[in-house]
Amino acid sequence: MIRRVSLADAQALCEIYNPYILESIVTFEEVPVTEAQMQTRIQDAPVNLPWFVYEEKEKVLAYAYAGVWKERSAYRFTVETTVYVHPEARGKGLGSLLYHQLLQELKAKGFHIAVACLALPNPESQKLHEKFGFKPVAIFSQVGFKFGSWLDVGYWELKLEEFPPFRLESRRGEAEAFFKEA
Repeated sequence: MIRRVSLADAQALCEIYNPYILESIVTFEEVPVTEAQMQTRIQDAPVNLPWFVYEEKEKVLAYAYAGVWKERSAYRFTVETTVYVHPEARGKGLGSLLYHQLLQELKAKGFHIAVACLALPNPESQKLHEKFGFKPVAIFSQVGFKFGSWLDVGYWELKLEEFPPFRLESRRGEAEAFFKEA
């Protein structure tokens, strides 16, 4: 089930996110996030920028959200998107389900561009974003340093007006295959 995030989800989100901090280059954070910090992030999110969780049997297994791209007012129609899946739930299509929900809502709210920032190399995330129509637009060389290595960052963008509606009811077999791919 996909639903909106609540403050009560903060610990579950930490359990999903902190392994990425400690074991991967996917995020450039280096110190695990506490429950209180995650609650602050949820509370401080602008009301028009959604956060969603995927929950199964009362356990949060993944989350996705949109954040402010830049603070200047001219950027107000551009958002940055993010998705994280619990290590035990990867490969089940949960990231795709959440991203679909997130992108549909952003499009409905009138946002123009969704931007994804990916630490590189990151073929799984690249595949997920490109599946949804994101296109690579920039690579910044060696802008991050983690685990003793310089890391590149890539930016992918999606024009939300080009993101097609996808109705599970009318194309169930195609939809199931689409969402299981990533």
